Amino acid sequence: MRSTWLRMISVSVVALMSSTGFASGQTMDELVAAAKAEGQLTVIALPHDWCGYGGVIEGFKAKYGLIVNELNPDAGSGDEIEAIKANQGNMGPQAPDVIDVGLSFGPTAKADGLIQPYKVATWDTIPDSVKDAEGFWYGDYYGVLAFEVNADIVKNVPKDWADLLGPDYKNSVALAGDPRASNQAIQGVYAAGLSVAGGDAAKAADEGLKFFAELNKNGNFVPVIGKAAPLAQGSTPIIIRWDYNALADRDTLKGNPKVEVVVPETGVVAGVYVQAISAYAPHPNAAKLWMEYLYSDEGQLGWLKGYCHPIRFNDLVKNGKVPQEMLDQLPPAASYEKAVFPTLDEQAAAKEIITKQWDAVVGANVQ
Repeated sequence: MRSTWLRMISVSVVALMSSTGFASGQTMDELVAAAKAEGQLTVIALPHDWCGYGGVIEGFKAKYGLIVNELNPDAGSGDEIEAIKANQGNMGPQAPDVIDVGLSFGPTAKADGLIQPYKVATWDTIPDSVKDAEGFWYGDYYGVLAFEVNADIVKNVPKDWADLLGPDYKNSVALAGDPRASNQAIQGVYAAGLSVAGGDAAKAADEGLKFFAELNKNGNFVPVIGKAAPLAQGSTPIIIRWDYNALADRDTLKGNPKVEVVVPETGVVAGVYVQAISAYAPHPNAAKLWMEYLYSDEGQLGWLKGYCHPIRFNDLVKNGKVPQEMLDQLPPAASYEKAVFPTLDEQAAAKEIITKQWDAVVGANVQ
């Protein structure tokens, strides 16, 4: 509950504190007080079943007593950006304070002046490769490309990309999308190529295409979009997809069939989402408090409950902050230590090669 004196603080004073840079020197207690004076946080595009966001939102509300106004849970990253643009002069409930978007949207939103900088207390534990040096955006969670395996059918579970080429996996391997259009599938091809190329990002796209051409020639590649239903039925008993989707399928299928999720030994590629605060946030201090919560140990573990690896995962494991029962639900933590976070330039270059050359090199029309 807000105290009497907090109720007397006007929003205009809080906004002035933020705009003059005073907020950057706030203690945590001062930030909490300022956020409570604003009384509300507006979020957008956060479905409760995505990465454990339902529990994260409830945890934030319980901890700080703020109202969380949830806009358009099913929106995409582009919709979030448009919501900021459309509400630049609007201090009402349709203006988002914060966004959670794909990696490529962070730099463009910064360039367009749509987001503002803020560095959380745990800033130094966020990998440099997935954060803006000035604090305009920073990675929040990620998944890695993994093998989702129907272990009732596949008795010899593959451990690495090269294994998939073997005779044990005839008519077995599918991508979770069309590599001419799906980012998840493109990253799957890239990851295979990164493994073949010994970690050389410049060669990963070309080597990935060659890998899938061989997989197709060997009769191992199934040119359909892999999902939980065909996995369970056995028509695509091995799917290459984000680990959090695979782990969620494991829970949904409840042992029928038994699903194993394997992070490959090499070519471990991570896909990242990022957080940012709107430059026009009606509740700037509530937005900063939300960021502090998300990047605290508590907030990071909230995402982990939803099988999304929080960006501070390696730091949390190293310091013994992850409960053993959580780790037991995931592939071994050591599997994620080799995760590679492709830069925006690397992603763009790989997408150009893979989408345009798939038909010519691989020749498998994924449907």
